[in-house]
Amino acid sequence: MKPNDSELDPQCLLVVENQARKLLDKASAWERYPTPVDDLLAAAKLKVAPTSIFDPVAILDYLKHKSVDAARHLKSAIAKVFGVYDSNESIIHIDDSVAESKQNFLKLHEAGHHELPAHRKTFRIFQDCDKTLSPEIADLFEREANNFARFLLFQGETYARIAADYPLGIRTPIKLAKVFGASIYASAREFARTNHRACAVYVLEPVEFAAGVGAVGRVRRIEPSPSFTAQFGTPVDTVIAPDHPLGSVLPIGRRMTRPTSVSIADRNGVPHDCIAEAFNTTWNVVILVYPVRALTASRIILPAGFDRPHAEAG
Repeated sequence: MKPNDSELDPQCLLVVENQARKLLDKASAWERYPTPVDDLLAAAKLKVAPTSIFDPVAILDYLKHKSVDAARHLKSAIAKVFGVYDSNESIIHIDDSVAESKQNFLKLHEAGHHELPAHRKTFRIFQDCDKTLSPEIADLFEREANNFARFLLFQGETYARIAADYPLGIRTPIKLAKVFGASIYASAREFARTNHRACAVYVLEPVEFAAGVGAVGRVRRIEPSPSFTAQFGTPVDTVIAPDHPLGSVLPIGRRMTRPTSVSIADRNGVPHDCIAEAFNTTWNVVILVYPVRALTASRIILPAGFDRPHAEAG
């Protein structure tokens, strides 16, 4: 499972969110849907390079104007990420081959490096020398920029407030992804981590088939809501296989698995009737699981293993 890419101590998170709030105010972006990414970048006086540095031809032209050290660092960055921030010129480069919804997050992530004072100052120092950031500082900067982007994209607590009025189900984060201009992956994570109800989102790598085992989904991330963690603990699953409680909801040959009954034990080992739903985004499989008592509206629940010839994509 991937390490937590957004965990920050409360004081650090408060500083990051305050900076993001200022930019939302400056761009008058509150309650505008989808979140106006271009206006936020304009308010930050940050430009997106008209020709992506990720284009093989463009990168050669761009780097010839840089110092040897700066060029080397940029080449290294391009090999690992989808976005690059040039602090000296206040320009960001985004890989436009990825989905637009992912580009939105990447733009706001790079804006975080630009708007967070410590980031901007440090990037300017290191961009023009032969030094590199320590792994610990680089990781901290990435987590801070991720939280900056999250706060902007989902407009602080706006997403959570809207989601609270929607049914508890996989279709809700799918719908809200379109509302905010986010990816389903990011929307599903935000849905779980900010939800007042008990629920958890499992993000899996694309399902594979293992000899003698069957369909297997390797866990990329798990996002539980606070109340889910309080009741069931923090999930630590690394693989969802047929013998796992969530194995029956892996979407095989379909985009979506309908609400299905599963049993999950709480922190005391007591089993609880839960509902699980899954959606295949092509790049990942997203599973939403929640205890039956967390439901706020009646739902039709299918027994585990129940098959349908067709399932709606939603």
